[in-house]
Amino acid sequence: MAARNISGINVIVVGTGFSGLTAAIECHRKGHNVTVLESFSELKTLGDIISFGQNSAKIFNRWPGVPEQLEKLTLRPEGIELKTWQGDTLLKQMWTDEKKNWGVRYDGHRGEFHRITFEHALALGIDIKLGCKVVDYFETDTEAGVKCENGEQYTADVVLAGDGVKSRGRFSVLGYEDHPKPSGYAVYRAWFDGDKIAKDPLLSFFFERPSDQHIAWLGPDIHFIAASLKRSGSFSWVLTHKDEANIKESWQLEAPVADAMRVIKEWDPVARRIVELTPEPLVDWKLVYRDPLPTWISPKRRIALIGDAAHPFLPTSIQGASQAMEDGVVMALCLAKAGKGNVPEAVAAFEALRYNRVLGAQRTGVTTRDKWHQIDLEKARADPESMKLPREEWILNYDAESYAEEHYDETASVLRKTGLQDISEARRLHTPEAVKHLLDLNGSAKL
Repeated sequence: MAARNISGINVIVVGTGFSGLTAAIECHRKGHNVTVLESFSELKTLGDIISFGQNSAKIFNRWPGVPEQLEKLTLRPEGIELKTWQGDTLLKQMWTDEKKNWGVRYDGHRGEFHRITFEHALALGIDIKLGCKVVDYFETDTEAGVKCENGEQYTADVVLAGDGVKSRGRFSVLGYEDHPKPSGYAVYRAWFDGDKIAKDPLLSFFFERPSDQHIAWLGPDIHFIAASLKRSGSFSWVLTHKDEANIKESWQLEAPVADAMRVIKEWDPVARRIVELTPEPLVDWKLVYRDPLPTWISPKRRIALIGDAAHPFLPTSIQGASQAMEDGVVMALCLAKAGKGNVPEAVAAFEALRYNRVLGAQRTGVTTRDKWHQIDLEKARADPESMKLPREEWILNYDAESYAEEHYDETASVLRKTGLQDISEARRLHTPEAVKHLLDLNGSAKL
């Protein structure tokens, strides 16, 4: 069944990643008319492990039937065990209080979670056009649109570019081509049937212990994380390491298992054995870096970048997908608050509400990576708590919809003073520090 025309706002969403699908679903929830354009001609189950924190779990939990499907496929460890690269246990960081205080999170296979989200959008009646590769964006004072490789053209009140780091929407927003830089790191990744792991004497504990196991080995300029998913019998690992390859951009390449073995050749035998039993080939994901964009929105405020198109994350943040989903929620809410006659205001308010929060969350990926990769074993053993994975309340105990609902009017009022041209003052209303302060006052980010 198609969405009822409540708001009268027509939205084009480019891309069916988690940012695009969330934007489409949330715009549907708010009564906007949505068309989604995707370059792939069919749904593909790609990727490996992905994590959605409590902040994005709140979004999934508003979609009828989706939480139940995700729960059947999610990883449920008691915590994460942190070890030195030699195999000595530093500590086990437990998730008990986090779950009790902030709710559930969902960790599982990206492709499986994506399929559930995609099918939910279809079940709502959202118009998803596959095989439509967008090659250009444009806007006027009254509308925005896209041109597709097949010659088709679509227009709407607003266009949301959720088509990743290579999005042509970036040129429309910035007015120039911005090029990625090598981050100095890459990640070998794998997700496979864990039958051999379960039968191996050295590794069988991954499936014999009562809960799923999640273990991280930390070493100089390297960290290796492995996890078992007992309900499906699956096994997953990621190995982040130094890599200076100067590539243009790619979500993934392939590499032989032997390449990963060379990286951890002197490591804990448990870690080496996991890699030895991994089927060929590995995913070789080169981590590119981009300086934070000065803005995510176009000059006429009719085009907005969302998700990776606006703000790619390092995997050590464990927030890339979650922040992409928050983008979709906030944009849909802003459009509903502003109304059809004030779409540019909604787009400007979206950036103001999101920009500093996202920037703060992005920084956690860098700080965590550096903490783990610059490990001093003597200091780590003396103070193992210092190696904990940061789990910050201002990021995780946050409801993007509630926050935007409460703060939209104040934000829009500040924006109107400059005719929507200067967003800096409105951005300052929503720094991570401001959110932390409100948490201290209220005890909750559902402000």
